[in-house]
Amino acid sequence: MYKVNFIFSKKGLMRYISHLDLMRLFMRAMRRADLPLKMTEGFSPHPKLSLKRALKLGLESEHEEASIVLKFPVAPDDFKNRLQKQLPEGIQLKDVQGNFN
Repeated sequence: MYKVNFIFSKKGLMRYISHLDLMRLFMRAMRRADLPLKMTEGFSPHPKLSLKRALKLGLESEHEEASIVLKFPVAPDDFKNRLQKQLPEGIQLKDVQGNFN
């Protein structure tokens, strides 16, 4: 299991995106970035993505924490570059750290 923790900011018009839409946005961006996502098992598999807290609609944030589980390790810089290219204006990756246990 290869867990990647990342910190991002949510500003501008992205402050109006709901928590569930933000989760979908990250899942789609990670698929487009061709990251090796670890999927849940069961009837409706989805990436093992978690956001530490849900922001209220309309609030901006400089420091939001999230994590994703990958099938195999990806260098933090590579992860950041590939994902940032797929994210819309207003969502900025600040820091990426890998936890490869």
